[in-house]
Amino acid sequence: MAIVNVTPDSFSDGGRYASVSEAVTACAEFVAAGADMLDVGGESTRPGAARVAPVEQVERVVPVIEALRRDPRFDGTPISVDTTMASVARAALDAGADAVNDVSGLGDDGPAMLELLGASDCGYILMHRLRPPEADSYSDRYAEAPRYGDVVAEVKAALRAGLERLDLHGVARERVVLDPGLGFGKTVEQNLELIRRSGELLRLGLPLLSGLSRKSFVGRWALNRDSEPSERLKGTLRLSAEHVRQGARLLRVHDVSAHASLGMSSA
Repeated sequence: MAIVNVTPDSFSDGGRYASVSEAVTACAEFVAAGADMLDVGGESTRPGAARVAPVEQVERVVPVIEALRRDPRFDGTPISVDTTMASVARAALDAGADAVNDVSGLGDDGPAMLELLGASDCGYILMHRLRPPEADSYSDRYAEAPRYGDVVAEVKAALRAGLERLDLHGVARERVVLDPGLGFGKTVEQNLELIRRSGELLRLGLPLLSGLSRKSFVGRWALNRDSEPSERLKGTLRLSAEHVRQGARLLRVHDVSAHASLGMSSA
């Protein structure tokens, strides 16, 4: 699942795709390298990021999705929109997106998102998030660590509660993928614990997404020091492989070719 951030401030690739044509060119390279899916987002969710108004998100993501859907190179390639807002999701779906990647886990715009999902047949990625990005910190920089009695049990319970809300709105479970929210309100060790104990999350009976690409906890684990996102590829590959070994089946990544070369693609 290739990350396509049409944002100026994402932690790893902010500003890289400054135009629709640049985004489409990158998507073509991702698919050629082995991407099975494209995830297009118009709002950074890095810790401390400012919120982006829905209308601005729409202005960023919809032209890219429309261009991808006009291009025969992407026939049959699923597209998800990375947003927490129902109005953005609706516009993206109307433009040709197939799924909604909601990092808020129905927390930001839950009632409207549930209404949209209930009236649609799109896919949905349900993620666990402890707090919104503007109130969060990088995993290795917490002044006070997020408090969990048992991080895996609490993430599992939150995901189960989200599934029950989706059930009530007629969202079939075969449309849903679960995401433990690595890097969102978790310390380095809490993220690693979620990877190690993925089997417990899989007991919810749905596929698991791994979203650890180039995140700060990866750098701290792999290098044992402060690091830049560009330094974290080797650590990302090692942890991605481990997450797959523990049962993850969908990888959201910046480095498609490197992951595909390890056989972590169905293409």
